[in-house]
Amino acid sequence: MIDLHTHTFFSDGALVPAEHVRRVEVLGYTAIAITDHADSSNIHFLIPALLKAARDLNPHTTTRLIVGVELTHVPPALIGPLTQESRALGAQLVVVHGETPVEPVAPGTNRAALEAGVDVLAHPGFITEAEAKLAAKNNILLELSGRKGHSLTNGHVARMAALTNAPLAINADAHAPGDFLTAAMAETVGMGAGLSREQYQTVRNNMAALVERLPSIG
Repeated sequence: MIDLHTHTFFSDGALVPAEHVRRVEVLGYTAIAITDHADSSNIHFLIPALLKAARDLNPHTTTRLIVGVELTHVPPALIGPLTQESRALGAQLVVVHGETPVEPVAPGTNRAALEAGVDVLAHPGFITEAEAKLAAKNNILLELSGRKGHSLTNGHVARMAALTNAPLAINADAHAPGDFLTAAMAETVGMGAGLSREQYQTVRNNMAALVERLPSIG
């Protein structure tokens, strides 16, 4: 199991990073990304703090902690510069809070994220076919979300991905211990979005391949 989109108490989650990692370690996760909500106000302390946690924890756990951010409700014009700044600060993974139907995300966020070359576009809502083609071109994972509300458009996202060969991820968007996906529930999210078991396995492979490309910490 791998999850590329989760939150700790550094934003609106419930756990410190050590407990966060331990909770998924007992579920058999090989890697977990902490991607707390971020904008220009907090990336300068958020990323270094998570890097310190990863250096401390990774030598002692079977679950690899990946340091990320989720750029959230950032004006589209700022997504590119903040993506570059996050990477310069040491973020291994950049996620953007996409145009979910249950929040007033600024129009143009999906396209700005895809043009910026982020790693994951979270819960992209009613993503267009043109945007999905851009995700495929830039090898950016489109998220099928396990989170209530954000998951409403999973079927649409899966259809757009199938039309364009865009890669997918399945993430919990976990904020509390009860949010983490078991292997069975992750498969249910995929099947519920209309994936075949073969397509679901491709999703898992896509996520593992992304993790393999990331530099190690600790």
